[in-house]
Amino acid sequence: MTTVFCPLLRGVFCRELCRARADMGNSRSQAGTSFCSHFLPEEQAEIDRLFEALSSETQHPNTSPSSFSLEALKSHIGEALPPEMVTRLYDGMRGLDLPGKAKGPSESVSQEQFTASMSHLLKGSFKEKSLVIMKMISATEGPVKASEVQQFTEDLVGSVVHVLSYRQELRGWTQKRGPGPPPSVQALAAQLFSEMELRGAEKLPGPPQLDCDYDRAAVEDWVFRTPHVATFLSVVVHRGFLLLCTPLDLATLVPECHVDQERGFESLLDVPSVIYVNAQLPRERRHRWRLLFSSELHGHSFAQLCGRVTHQGPCVLLLEDHDGHMFGGFASCSWEVKPQFQGDDTCFLFSTSPRMAVYTSTGYNNHYMYLNHGQQTIPNGLGMGGQHNYFGLWIDVDFGKGHSKAKPKCTTYNSPQLSAQEDFRFEKLEVWAVGDAPDWEQAKSSKSVLDADPEAQALLEISGHTRHSHGLREPPEDE
Repeated sequence: MTTVFCPLLRGVFCRELCRARADMGNSRSQAGTSFCSHFLPEEQAEIDRLFEALSSETQHPNTSPSSFSLEALKSHIGEALPPEMVTRLYDGMRGLDLPGKAKGPSESVSQEQFTASMSHLLKGSFKEKSLVIMKMISATEGPVKASEVQQFTEDLVGSVVHVLSYRQELRGWTQKRGPGPPPSVQALAAQLFSEMELRGAEKLPGPPQLDCDYDRAAVEDWVFRTPHVATFLSVVVHRGFLLLCTPLDLATLVPECHVDQERGFESLLDVPSVIYVNAQLPRERRHRWRLLFSSELHGHSFAQLCGRVTHQGPCVLLLEDHDGHMFGGFASCSWEVKPQFQGDDTCFLFSTSPRMAVYTSTGYNNHYMYLNHGQQTIPNGLGMGGQHNYFGLWIDVDFGKGHSKAKPKCTTYNSPQLSAQEDFRFEKLEVWAVGDAPDWEQAKSSKSVLDADPEAQALLEISGHTRHSHGLREPPEDE
């Protein structure tokens, strides 16, 4: 009788068969592979071809024919990855201990070490990934210093930005140029590093102490609780080596950037900031961002802001104050101009500079979103969190002014003061719709010609003039 397997079951069957053969001391295992590769046959074939290419590069005199050197790895990868990350990958591979082999780093990387390392990094469990990561962090046995983990994290984040830029896979975003690593690389690395915990010790507020030691169990816990570490390593390996057989979905890591402008536009957000904010969104909203409003493109007008962001679905708002602090919020539903609070508990506030952090609902109240103008007795502006005159984030109707009053914390989001000064001024503000656009056909059919100029309409209301033509709009077709 012939048994037919679907591709997924075939992969599971191959892995289980490999484990069974290893456990039984199969002679083939003794002669060659003594670990279980997680790759499917077609994936393993590509890994084998990659090793053949690496081992055929110009070899160091002490390198055996069935292995490759650091020079060969650097020559193969070229400028796709920073040199420091290539060296870390090499150290992680050659330092990997395999069953039945001598302990400690080898002179070069064997095929078994290469396959095991790639299998661990791309398909392995968090424990298997941490085996390679420990060797990438430090060549010494035993615990690693917190300062070494911090430097590894900065190299990792910087390598992701570098390789995506080199492979032209930024999906419409631009990376700001300048000497040294961008501040946002260091900010994202600091945020990832802050997830480290010293096992068996009380966690103190603030970032970990740089003179602490972290054992393998602590690194395993870090990789398990901080998914971006494994994701970033996967991006570095996939795009650094240009692996095609093992799939990599960048859509939920870096969203498509859509800007309906012919002239050049550079967002306040650079690649590390986009990656961080995008990761906080609901998964179905991470694949595409569409610019709705930019003070650079559309002017410093609160009425224009209202006209462009209302009824557009979930949005991300971001601004930069005059002191260089960048912060904003996620609105989980369409903005509407009305005197009541709106939104739900999936809204949040965030900051990207000088540090990256996200602040979610406390459940204390439902003051998630507020947008109003033309009223005489209640505030006119855009706000998120807190209460009237004491918002966690407030954009005044007098465009360019705002406040972030949170002493000690915003009641809605438990956020601190996001701006450098409690009452701040700003010039740059952006609003991005996230996810798929709403049904434009329905929006167009229901839009009256009276709404064509939202700024003029808002100015009439603010000045107290009655819109006599308001009752003359045509009723929707479904009525």
